[in-house]
Amino acid sequence: MSGTHPTLSGWPTFEAGARFLVGVTGGIAAYKTATLVSRLVQSGAEVTVAMTPGATKFVTPLTFQALSGRPVYTSAWEHIESHDPQHVSLARSLTAAVVAPCTMDTMARLATGRTDDVICLILSAVDRSKVPVLLAPAMNAAMWAQPSTQRNAAQLQADGFELVGPEDGWQACRTMGSGRMSEPEHIAHALRASLDSR
Repeated sequence: MSGTHPTLSGWPTFEAGARFLVGVTGGIAAYKTATLVSRLVQSGAEVTVAMTPGATKFVTPLTFQALSGRPVYTSAWEHIESHDPQHVSLARSLTAAVVAPCTMDTMARLATGRTDDVICLILSAVDRSKVPVLLAPAMNAAMWAQPSTQRNAAQLQADGFELVGPEDGWQACRTMGSGRMSEPEHIAHALRASLDSR
């Protein structure tokens, strides 16, 4: 059920007990993902954050641990608490997943089925016919325009991933162009819409 939290005007709400994975990859837009995680938690969701090594260069795992109230995954070898493969048990428990920012490299990894970072590993075990997986691309305009990136975007959509953005706007390279990550509120609304459509 969608709605509006009194302190989160304009943001969607989520059912109590909804479990989201937020994957953070190595782009400058990672700082915006802190807002996304905080607002998802405030709106009623349980959020687990996974980060690539590159992402930890932009925002620390401690930031996301404080915002989510949960341990942060930076490796497939962390937080092993049972004999079950953790990436499988986590994937099975999810209501939805979001990768924001989703870099050119991560798009390529997901499009080709690679599982050599914790985010791609977890997402490889998600049944996308039941669990929406949203990707919020973020990169320089020239990188977004590359034929390989466009092929990967098309392949990801064909494989059941949902793309949110990218948008036109001011980029870290100090130019205007397409490739800017969608704003956290836009991503949250896209997530709510995806869940409502299922």
